[in-house]
Amino acid sequence: MNRTELERLVAQGESECLELKKSTGQRTAAMKSVCAMLNGLGGFVLFGVTDRGEVVGQMVTEKTLRDIEHELTRIEPPAFPDIETVALRDNRAVIALRIPGGGGPYTYDGRAYVRFGVTTHVMQQAVYEQRLLERMHASKRWENQPAHRLNMGDLDTSEVIRTVDEAIRRQRLEDPGTRDASELLTGLGLVEDGQLLNAAVVLFAKRDRLLPYYPQCMLRMARFRGEDKSEFIDNRQEQGNAFQLFQVAQRFLRDHLPVAGRVLPNVFERVDDPLFPTATLREAIANALCHRDYSIPGGAISIGIYDDRLEISNTGSLPFDITPEILLQPHHSRPWNPLIAQAFYRRGIIESWGRGTLKIRELLAAAELPVPEFESGHGEVLVRFRAAVAAQLARSRTEQVTEQVAVRILEYCSQPRRAKEIQELVGLRSRETFRANYLRPLVDVGWLAMTVPDKPHSRNQRYVTTDSGAEWLKKQGGKGA
Repeated sequence: MNRTELERLVAQGESECLELKKSTGQRTAAMKSVCAMLNGLGGFVLFGVTDRGEVVGQMVTEKTLRDIEHELTRIEPPAFPDIETVALRDNRAVIALRIPGGGGPYTYDGRAYVRFGVTTHVMQQAVYEQRLLERMHASKRWENQPAHRLNMGDLDTSEVIRTVDEAIRRQRLEDPGTRDASELLTGLGLVEDGQLLNAAVVLFAKRDRLLPYYPQCMLRMARFRGEDKSEFIDNRQEQGNAFQLFQVAQRFLRDHLPVAGRVLPNVFERVDDPLFPTATLREAIANALCHRDYSIPGGAISIGIYDDRLEISNTGSLPFDITPEILLQPHHSRPWNPLIAQAFYRRGIIESWGRGTLKIRELLAAAELPVPEFESGHGEVLVRFRAAVAAQLARSRTEQVTEQVAVRILEYCSQPRRAKEIQELVGLRSRETFRANYLRPLVDVGWLAMTVPDKPHSRNQRYVTTDSGAEWLKKQGGKGA
């Protein structure tokens, strides 16, 4: 650095990447800023310049430079900023520390620092721990550690073979010439030194072998009545490997998400359009399974369906400085669990890394639905889907009941009937599905009424067609009114 470059730099003023110190007498405070810049974008620390930008310089001896070098040894892991001197008049000089960024996390005297504007602050412990995990990610992440409690006999070998066969069919894997599960897992990078890795357990373990050592292989699902968590329509928990949970999640969404039904001319079957594109929900579930933090024993994937929205969340946080805003823009993908993500890619569940969230946005836009909402905080990452208008969900719940079934129920309930009698009429085996998809929508829309409305769960409860229900029946050519 020469004098002209120094003056140009000083003229910019203190910033996130520039710290000014009058002399090396302030080197302790300066080293905290060096540490912060190592943890950030890098920058410069200048000794011999006041915080007002006056280039005053200082006397620089061999001891002065040794003192700075000594202070730098207190930074861990070792860092080696370039140390330069810019000569001034009267045997004075400015000492410039040129600091690289993008590494870390670094600590000075055992504490990590970050830079906010022109000030330096202690890094929050949670942020430090996350960065430490990211630094060790390549070699010491949870998914590539040995699964000490389980062995090959605890895996569903048919699922392993299915994965390889599908990868070959999609030309995402060369045929290894064997279907021995142990050899296949080795080829997939899921066995190391003869020992299963945690990723192999997450992907292929038999459901009954996961507890008590892998409680985090869990999916929580709930359909709430209304827009909060005060009342359940359905509430389930499922244990299983990642492929099993992927299928269970899709079935739950099919059972509980409303559809807008329409009958096409000359077609006997009704055409059902899901509230959200099926491919969107598959992508969101796959993202949650591939990117979640499995190191948390109490963690899980969660699905919550409300009257006005759908939320899918997973334990963990967004890594590698990714923000919710970045997820909706083109970005590089660094999966938190690359072994698990690679298996999902080979199965054809995800198509390309880094495109998942963009694909979700594009599919929703094509369906004229709002942009998805991503959130990260409090130990979870969440994606929220909203209908075009909040009322659409409630309206579509009624549309789940086909006109034909609605006519049958309302005709039958011209006399008060028990819920079980109506369920037998419809021919559904699941009580929960019948109530959620047929009985409750007709009550909500006002076409059926309870005979004991003050006691919804009364053993004497019956359901009867209302005047508005009878009027609707009349319009359909039914027997009502």
